[in-house]
Amino acid sequence: MHDHTPSPGESPDLAARRAVMALCGDARPEELRQALTQLGATDAPEDLRPPETGLVMTRGRIGGDGRPFNLGEATVTRAAVRLRGGETGFAYHLGRDRAKARLAATLDALWQVPQRREAVEAALAPVAARRAAERAAEARRIAATRVNFFTMARGED
Repeated sequence: MHDHTPSPGESPDLAARRAVMALCGDARPEELRQALTQLGATDAPEDLRPPETGLVMTRGRIGGDGRPFNLGEATVTRAAVRLRGGETGFAYHLGRDRAKARLAATLDALWQVPQRREAVEAALAPVAARRAAERAAEARRIAATRVNFFTMARGED
């Protein structure tokens, strides 16, 4: 899973929820469907906010620490659902995949049930494993093209 270490002033529960939602964001729609099937979540949640697509303005900084500027717009899809028990789940994803946003919101709502948290995290473990393998492969690919520069001191003749 992602790091569950809370930021300063952040509760451990919020850090864990953030990690689960990051996994949902990294997941493919079929992986989210498989996680819900594994959890036995067959009841359709109520839509508090049907999945909808819109635009958000992205911001950038030159050099990472320069003045912020508007970089451009990105397409985002969001969803909000409520389970029969009253738990609510939310999801925002880059792109136009409404089904993915709704699936992720459903998993977020299921995670809100304290007795189901471990099961939700376990159901998303294959996503975490896939992403870790992809990151390792990318790191190996980058390392193979890395050039190390060094300076040799030449003696004065």
